[in-house]
Amino acid sequence: MDYETASARTNSIRKFYKSLFIFAIFAVLLIPDDIFGEKVINFHLFDRYTILGIWVFIIFVKAAKLFLFDSEWERNMIEKELNKEKKRIDY
Repeated sequence: MDYETASARTNSIRKFYKSLFIFAIFAVLLIPDDIFGEKVINFHLFDRYTILGIWVFIIFVKAAKLFLFDSEWERNMIEKELNKEKKRIDY
């Protein structure tokens, strides 16, 4: 892994943790208002819980992209496909 790739990955990880931290702050500020006020959580279209749910989904997608399907995974898949193509040409 060269310096540019490592720097880009580190920057992506930093941005992910920053967005996770910002989400946590908003969740802590928004959720207790209903729980302590009404003692019941009501779900409505595009209320705070729907928005937080969409935000959680986006964070999960970013996490999967960052930690599961990173550049190393992509490089391995490219090498695997190139090896398949090479074996096919050899026959």
